[in-house]
Amino acid sequence: MNETTSPVSAVSAAPATALEAQALAEATVRAMYPRDHASQALGMKILEIAPGRARMSMLVRSDMLNGHATCHGGFIFALADSCFAFACNSRNLNTVASGCSIDYVAPAFRNDVLTAEAQEAALAGRTGVYDITVRNQDNKLVALFRGKSYRIKGEVIAGLHAAS
Repeated sequence: MNETTSPVSAVSAAPATALEAQALAEATVRAMYPRDHASQALGMKILEIAPGRARMSMLVRSDMLNGHATCHGGFIFALADSCFAFACNSRNLNTVASGCSIDYVAPAFRNDVLTAEAQEAALAGRTGVYDITVRNQDNKLVALFRGKSYRIKGEVIAGLHAAS
């Protein structure tokens, strides 16, 4: 995400170009992230946003460890879920989770930097499917998450037309 990009004031209809769709995705993340107190409290950072895609990171802190001294699965889930949320709202259409699942494939430890990457797998009508991978700083796969989305009424940024 380019922090110097201005809000999408030039978008008066559904974005006609990939550049307009990208600008809309960046504007939606700028609107959503300040309201996302949960992601902020967990130290999550947005690294990249694009239509149907997102990438976020989170440092595993000592208060995120379970009784086995590994990252509690709920925190890994939260990172994947937040990344899913930004990806599925990237077209400025209010979208929520209708279901999700996660498979943990390796532990994460204190001071690991986890990176979640969401990719839209399917989008039809009001529903979508997103695949999210979570990896550590060594690119080791930690978790696989699949989220199902459902579009509800409204826009993330009222008045801006959504990307089709």
